[in-house]
Amino acid sequence: MFTLIDILNQNRIIPVIVMDNIEHAIPLAETLLESGFNVLEITLRTACALAAIEKINTQFPEAIVGAGTIIETKQFSQIKSVGAKFAVSPGLSKPLVLEAEKQNIPYMPGIVTLSEAMLAYQLKLNYLKFYPAESMGGIKTLRAITEILPLHFCPTGGLNANNFIHYLTLPAVRCVAGTWIAPRKLIAKSLFDEIAINAHQTQKILRKLVFNP
Repeated sequence: MFTLIDILNQNRIIPVIVMDNIEHAIPLAETLLESGFNVLEITLRTACALAAIEKINTQFPEAIVGAGTIIETKQFSQIKSVGAKFAVSPGLSKPLVLEAEKQNIPYMPGIVTLSEAMLAYQLKLNYLKFYPAESMGGIKTLRAITEILPLHFCPTGGLNANNFIHYLTLPAVRCVAGTWIAPRKLIAKSLFDEIAINAHQTQKILRKLVFNP
């Protein structure tokens, strides 16, 4: 059983996936795993999302597959039944926090304001999604929040190959997440070679941070 911190420490980048066709699940997961990404977030925005989580879990036990876009309490039992290892929400609500605890699923809700961050702190949530990052002040907002509250974040929303590295230089940022590695359009067209190129370019940028902190 992974804890949330175990998961966030696996990779500094989590590919966020929106999948429209279950037939893309295996080749996409294979591409990302071969490129060094073993933590994957599949958003529950499409009809095949739950099936994709289950299929990838079955085929690739080394993958840590979570479910994103959790907005209802009933979704926790659904994702647990298909083996999701963690859950992510775009926002913060106490009923979702309580249900995650009840289902014993590592959970990362989203916040973007200081008031939401204070509520998360009061609920003893230390690891949060910062979303939508770029459209809500990005690094400046995140710095302002972390100057006041001892929280850790995974910024998401508007991140791309040109700006993700700047977030990773912040002490409070454990990892980042985004769709730029495997965009929905590339997945839909089965352009896995292009996704592999995106993945390798992202890893190359990340290595520069590792060797030049």
